[in-house]
Amino acid sequence: MKVLISAYACEPGKGSEPGVGWNWVRQSARLAEEVWVITRANNREAIEKALAEEPLPNVRWVYFDLPRWARFWKKGQRGVHLYYYLWQIGNYFLARRLHRQVGFDLVHHVTFVNYWMPSFLALLPSPFIWGPVGGGESAPKAFYQTFSLRGKIYETLRDLARWLGEHDPFTRMTARKSALALATTEETAQRLAKLGARNVQVLSQVALASDEIARLGAIPPRQGNPFRLVSMGNLLHLKGFHLGMEAFARLVKEVPQSEYWLVGDGPERKNLERLARRLGVAEKVKFWGALRRHEALQKLAECDVLVHPSLHDSGGWVCVEAMAAGKPVICLDLGGPALQVTGETGFKIPARTPEQAVEEMAKAMRKLAEDPELRRRMGEAARKRVKEAFSWERRGEEIQKVYKWVLKNA
Repeated sequence: MKVLISAYACEPGKGSEPGVGWNWVRQSARLAEEVWVITRANNREAIEKALAEEPLPNVRWVYFDLPRWARFWKKGQRGVHLYYYLWQIGNYFLARRLHRQVGFDLVHHVTFVNYWMPSFLALLPSPFIWGPVGGGESAPKAFYQTFSLRGKIYETLRDLARWLGEHDPFTRMTARKSALALATTEETAQRLAKLGARNVQVLSQVALASDEIARLGAIPPRQGNPFRLVSMGNLLHLKGFHLGMEAFARLVKEVPQSEYWLVGDGPERKNLERLARRLGVAEKVKFWGALRRHEALQKLAECDVLVHPSLHDSGGWVCVEAMAAGKPVICLDLGGPALQVTGETGFKIPARTPEQAVEEMAKAMRKLAEDPELRRRMGEAARKRVKEAFSWERRGEEIQKVYKWVLKNA
């Protein structure tokens, strides 16, 4: 079997999109005789360094970027979506030439994990797999009232971008021509079906390497006071940390020996600091700022429970990392975290209204604060779930099933 993978983001040792690209290639290399990967040229140094330590002899790498004159305006994240769109067009012509030489059995778009921008590889004559793609998740409208002005503007622009993307004829073409579309969540699966995808399956893009699961699994259960909650991630309105803060303020009234740590930085930090002062819990809330990964995981080890009330999150990597470390998770019953967390590993809070969500989060916090045995049981169940469902080895088994199904049914 010869497989062509398009992975715009692909970098070893990283999480999120770059990690998805790299690990998907590694798993595909175990299944196919020959794997070709088209990725950005700026990923080359990190990839070749990793390959020197762990070769992938049946993988051929093609590094591609637009000419300098077509990308001089792109700086960091500025213009990234426009550049990505143009890159996809150039990627198609490169892939078409490769297909004439190699003759691929399968063509697979892996990253970006984005349903509302097209992949022109769907135009190739081989069976095409799109995804996993996400982005179909939306914050419940009732929660907009809790957002800052910046947050409300962001949500409005995001909805507009998705609407434009869904009405792009090339996005619809990508959906219609896919032999199989993989969605990260049920919300995205519904949008893919509306775009015209005939076969849609839900498959999370989130997974951890076995050595990382082992390292996190070696973290011992925390003992003693204070009871400590932690939220980790960019301080953005959509992460819902303001809801976690309000729930914590209610917890403190009944469990005074409690702390709330926030690891990360972002545009909502000042608003969150003001909220902590207004709620009278500023002395019990610690803002650690942005930390290196190993430092952030050390802070996680020093806490009892992860609070992740994200309002639209197709991934939720931090939930899986916390579960691997034996930490119960309190999240909203939305998006990726809702697929990861179960009643045995934490609390999934319905997101009907802000007041209801805050009150139920506070109750969950109180149960965990007052019952160390419950924390221990949930922590053990969380470790087990990650090993069984969120390792890259497990994801490789699911990739194998996907490839076999497509080859049989295309």
